[in-house]
Amino acid sequence: MKLLLHMCCGPCAVYPYKVLSIEHDITGLFYNPNIHPYTEYKKRLDTAQEFADKSNFKLITIDEYNLDEFLRNAAFREGQRCIMCYAERLERAASVAKSGRFDAFSTTLLVSPFQKHDLIRNIGEEAGKKYGVNFLYKDFREGYKEGVEKSKELGLYRQPYCGCIYSERDRYMPRRKGVRK
Repeated sequence: MKLLLHMCCGPCAVYPYKVLSIEHDITGLFYNPNIHPYTEYKKRLDTAQEFADKSNFKLITIDEYNLDEFLRNAAFREGQRCIMCYAERLERAASVAKSGRFDAFSTTLLVSPFQKHDLIRNIGEEAGKKYGVNFLYKDFREGYKEGVEKSKELGLYRQPYCGCIYSERDRYMPRRKGVRK
């Protein structure tokens, strides 16, 4: 099966690629327009390409950095930001899968124990229906630690937070009662 694998970053692709490439012809897709700051976005883009090169698979890159659009959409809806983020990325992946005549698409977001798997699955399946291409759901969390170790062995840049400006804040700002959820 010809599979398009949306990659949030290189390290998160390590385990899903290992598992999926046994049975599928994989092409990666880097599309993550709301990673903040731009220097972080660039590191993740470069690392995704580095992993694709080391693993010998094709990577499609949609090099769009749309921080302003993300912030406009998230303003006053910060609690819905993950839903918006998943939907934007999976909709684009489904569109690229359809136009590239892939049999299915999936995402490396499914390797993280920190992501909302039910939401990702539902949004991926809806995007697949909209574009007429199957969303391949597989829970890769069992390989999260293995992927972390392998990414370190490969010398891949490992990011310290999910990606958006809010996740950066949540990672680094000390929590104070009543300041944020």
